[in-house]
Amino acid sequence: MNTDSQSLSARAIDTLLAKYSESHLNPVNEIIHFICVPVIVFTLLGLLWTIHPLVAVAAALASLLYYFSLSVPLAIGMLLMFGFMLALLYVLPPQWILPLSITVFVLAWIGQFIGHKIEGKKPSFFDDLRFLLIGPLFVLGFLYRRLSIAY
Repeated sequence: MNTDSQSLSARAIDTLLAKYSESHLNPVNEIIHFICVPVIVFTLLGLLWTIHPLVAVAAALASLLYYFSLSVPLAIGMLLMFGFMLALLYVLPPQWILPLSITVFVLAWIGQFIGHKIEGKKPSFFDDLRFLLIGPLFVLGFLYRRLSIAY
């Protein structure tokens, strides 16, 4: 594919983020997602951490492989986010991780569904499970645009 045809076709990350945004246009739903999506990522890592810390690290690395295939700058942001979250899990008392993760995971998903009720559209992942991985990039992409960071 030459440069002219590449510029005419959208990058996969742009297509995925545009499709994801279609069900995240309401400002209240967006705010809920900006809070709940990172919380869900953290609590999911926490649930995996309780199986074994390496399971959480492996899940983060597997996600990063996908993210690097979509956008290096967004993958680097996710690497930093995963690093922070895994470090936080490392310093938390082990007996707190499972109950905290379960409770906050459920509350964050309730928040997500409230946001979609306000939006009047179903969550994107009902159509395509990849959108479970795109949600964090949607939040990070918003931050990147605010900071004028190209992705």
